[in-house]
Amino acid sequence: MIKVNDSISALNYFSTNQTCQLYRSNISTIYSEFYFNSTFVFLNQPSISILSTQDYQPSTSSSTPTAISSSTTSKTTSTSTTSSSSSSSTSSSTTTSTTTSSSTSETTSTSTSTITSTTTSPSTSETTSTSTTSSLTTSTSTTSSSSSSTTSSSTTTSTTTSSSTSETTSTSTSTITSTTTSPSTSEITSTSTTSSSSTSSSTTTSAVSSSSTTSSSTTTSTTSSSSTTTSACNSFHDQTTYSVDTDPEAVSVADVNNDNKPDIIVANWVSSKVSVLLNTGNGTFSAQTEYIVGGYPISVAVVDVNSDNKPDIIVANSVANNVGVLLNAGSGTFNAQTTYSVGTYPISVAVVDVNSDNKPDIIVANYNSNNVSVLLNTGSGTFNAQITYSVGTNPYSVTVVDVNSDTKPDIIVVNSGANNVGVLLNAGNGTFNGQTNYPVGIYPYSVAVVDVNSDTKPDIIVANSGANNVGVLLNAGNGTFNTQTTYSVGTNPRSVAVVDVNSDSKPDVIVANFGSNTTGVLLNTGSGTFNAQTTYAVGTSPVSVAVVDVNNDTKPDIIVANYACNSFHIQATYSVGTDPEAVTVVDVNNDNKPDIIVANWGSSQVSVLLNTGNGTFSAQTTYTVDGYPISVAVVDVNSDNKPDIIVANSVANNVGVLLNAGSGTFNAQTTYSVGTYPISVAVVDVNSDNKPDIIVANYNSNNVSVLLNTGSGTFNAQITYSVGTYPYSVTVVDVNSDNQPDIIVANSGANNVGVLPNAGNGTFNTQTTYSVGTNPYSVAVVDANSDNKPDIIVANSGANNVGVLLNAGNGTFNTQTTYSVGTDPHSVAVVDVNSDTKPDIIVANFGSNTIGVLLNTGSGTFNAQTNYSVGGYPISVAVVDVNSDNKLDIIVVNYGSNTASVLLHC
Repeated sequence: MIKVNDSISALNYFSTNQTCQLYRSNISTIYSEFYFNSTFVFLNQPSISILSTQDYQPSTSSSTPTAISSSTTSKTTSTSTTSSSSSSSTSSSTTTSTTTSSSTSETTSTSTSTITSTTTSPSTSETTSTSTTSSLTTSTSTTSSSSSSTTSSSTTTSTTTSSSTSETTSTSTSTITSTTTSPSTSEITSTSTTSSSSTSSSTTTSAVSSSSTTSSSTTTSTTSSSSTTTSACNSFHDQTTYSVDTDPEAVSVADVNNDNKPDIIVANWVSSKVSVLLNTGNGTFSAQTEYIVGGYPISVAVVDVNSDNKPDIIVANSVANNVGVLLNAGSGTFNAQTTYSVGTYPISVAVVDVNSDNKPDIIVANYNSNNVSVLLNTGSGTFNAQITYSVGTNPYSVTVVDVNSDTKPDIIVVNSGANNVGVLLNAGNGTFNGQTNYPVGIYPYSVAVVDVNSDTKPDIIVANSGANNVGVLLNAGNGTFNTQTTYSVGTNPRSVAVVDVNSDSKPDVIVANFGSNTTGVLLNTGSGTFNAQTTYAVGTSPVSVAVVDVNNDTKPDIIVANYACNSFHIQATYSVGTDPEAVTVVDVNNDNKPDIIVANWGSSQVSVLLNTGNGTFSAQTTYTVDGYPISVAVVDVNSDNKPDIIVANSVANNVGVLLNAGSGTFNAQTTYSVGTYPISVAVVDVNSDNKPDIIVANYNSNNVSVLLNTGSGTFNAQITYSVGTYPYSVTVVDVNSDNQPDIIVANSGANNVGVLPNAGNGTFNTQTTYSVGTNPYSVAVVDANSDNKPDIIVANSGANNVGVLLNAGNGTFNTQTTYSVGTDPHSVAVVDVNSDTKPDIIVANFGSNTIGVLLNTGSGTFNAQTNYSVGGYPISVAVVDVNSDNKLDIIVVNYGSNTASVLLHC
């Protein structure tokens, strides 16, 4: 799959020692913002441009740069002097200077205007000068105008307005000097008014120059000051992007080739590779070099673990349940990884010496096993087997810092499922006490530990992804922490770093806002409090952030990994019953979070896994049914607004109805007889009475059963309709636009699909069949080509493909078009997973242990599948948004491993 935004972004920081004047230009349709006396990188995707603004070029030949923002809080000393000289010209020039402030003041102001006229031919000179002052200011302003042999008019205005209580002494003198060699007329009017309320010191000089044939000059000077601004710029330039591999999850920055230039190292989740981008100087980077690690790397650290003065790469391989160590081979190249087993789904890694032997050790947060692993370094970059320590539910990020001033580093971990942060104090020799928990926000995803209030005690900063804020927990001493103070940031903050970015010796917070596509910077105001964030646009779905000076200008820069994908990753795997055969995902406890319901064939049970939020699920609750359940549907059949479970019990030759008792619990089943070996069930109102009816495909009796709902969730005896040999899957959709749902069945023994049009009142006509591939095992009916006619999509198990039969109108269908998938496809769903309004195909490849996703290219055609590894023998798939991020997720049950896998859409 091509990813258009699998990238990293570098935002170069700058600061000038002078008042910051922001200028804008539109050059070659590229809208740019830049600062004088600075050079920055401007993104013009898919390329980058470097703009040095030594010579400013205005957007038009007649325009001059306009200051967008410049203000000061100041105490002003100002003197106003106006002089005009004219030679062989007639011109008009007006200059006005204004200062505005509010103050209680005592002012002494002197305004002097001098005009002298000397001519060799007749001339007329008239001068008017007015001076008014009210301010806490001594002001000096000089304005001069000169002209020669052109005709023009120039006006400059400066005005001062003040609300003040003041005592003023004002002296005004006006002199005009004019020298001409030809007839001229010069008229000069000078007015000086000063009013100010500032505390600063500045001197202002204003000069106006004009070339004209006829000269007339009027000058008005008024000084104004107000507002507050910094005397230097503290911000970040637009990003520069560098391509990496598929689905980057984590970024680290370290000098790996000993050239004193920090390099970028990225863990790419889906491609199972690590990217190394060497710094080529001035904060630019080479194209990536990749190293295969395997097992979906999700976190990376870069530390010298074998004492050879060359930093090594340590990566957490989430699906492989191990950490990989890639030793530095020199010149920024790396050896193949050596792996060490850790817990289930390792998600975050830190490398710190925890037992004071001067050898860095590995600490890992294991998301699914709810613990942290400590692997002690034995020397030469090899590690002992893990020692584990229990923490909270779903630990997501770990860091290791001494928080209680005993010179022994402690473990700090955010437990995303428990909404807390755990602190495990170091007990000595690299062993740790049980965790102490501190509540934080919803779904904390990242943690940093830095002293933010200058009391020499490290504080905890956490990114609360579900609460859209960062929490700051100040250290209360002895490694205990106060309640968090929160600061709003962007949507779904996923990563946080704490570094002083504005050189005030106070560490600032930098956060990657995954859902907002921004990086937020919260400047430290002192005492561990922070300003509101300033945001900078980055790539799509920023997931990891690092802050390091990459261009040797002594100012830290921001490096962020942009996940930016339309792919899926396994969030978790959950145990279910024996031989799960079917899955559906529906909110059964009315909390607006979809839950998982599974039919377990071998244990004759139905499993219910309630959604606990963020796409995580509780352990299963089981309900006994009888006769090997093989298919399940969840629909409210008794009109109480609570979805009920309907299951096909294959060996018992019946369907069971388990009415919802409330809060996601269910009553014992009531059974209804159907045909022989019922294998697939659908629940749809087929007779337009607003009560859902049951439709069942009976594998061994070669028919379908229709059980009409009589009300209150009870059903009439079945009516059967003959279909083809070994019907394996059934669905009910109106395919001929008569507003009556029709039955579509996949006949696995006949290698066809049958369409039984609804004849009205819940009765059905004889099937019409359409040839498909060998052993069709699953069927879905969805409009795949946007013509408002539902099409048939079938998984042909024996042919290892899916067939698409486009609707030709009136419920007839064209010959299938096939698309290759994995081995033995058993289940198919058709849903738009990439938000392009075109439904895509998702298939469970039973023999390949993969899920295949075939994106719709338009007109009902599909791309080749992208595969995602899941458990053993995936047999049934559902596609539903389970974590409320408006992106559809994949849920699959694995027959061979007795599990349900949840693949979240990034």
